[in-house]
Amino acid sequence: MDTADTPTTPTPTADPRQRPAPSPRAGWTAKLSGVLVAAAPTVAFLGANAASSLDAGLIAAGATAGATLAWRLLRKERLRQALAGLLVVGVCAGAAAITGEARGFFLLPALIPFVVLAVCLGSILIGRPLTGVILNRVSGGHANWREVPRLRRVYRNSTWVCVAVNVVNAALQVIYYRADEPLVLGMVHIATGPVFAAIIAATIAFARRAMPARGPAA
Repeated sequence: MDTADTPTTPTPTADPRQRPAPSPRAGWTAKLSGVLVAAAPTVAFLGANAASSLDAGLIAAGATAGATLAWRLLRKERLRQALAGLLVVGVCAGAAAITGEARGFFLLPALIPFVVLAVCLGSILIGRPLTGVILNRVSGGHANWREVPRLRRVYRNSTWVCVAVNVVNAALQVIYYRADEPLVLGMVHIATGPVFAAIIAATIAFARRAMPARGPAA
């Protein structure tokens, strides 16, 4: 038999447009690094302030914020996200400089829980739970999610969890701000990142489970 006439099976080639899906471990590593980067300016401020002075703490926070901005840009993160972190540190440092107190660095973080608390309660009252408004598209939910009882219940419950967390957060901020405990304020501030990251992850997971099954494609 002539091998020239034998049909050959074409070797499949990889589509260059297809990218391998990131592993769960890589995803968690990225999230952890993001939390550490966000906390770095606060840690630098607390360490330099405790070891030297308020001025040294402000310089350390500013330098660390600049370094984290460069790190985010090297990782090609969104410019808006990178600049937002720098802006927050700048506002916190400005408040500390104006008040002349280390606790002033945490004045803005102390006010945020009250704002978030008001927004969460308002969103529940008008029937548009905040977590649903923010996370429904990320979760892959239907545009009419408010008409899906199970999905609406997930978002309402997770928004109530946010309310509870912010009540505790606000109470701690007031107590330790009045007690002039910048170290504790810093620890509370750093802890809020992982807490809300966990709430977001849990909300997305439960929302996807609550979504009605889609019918087979025609």
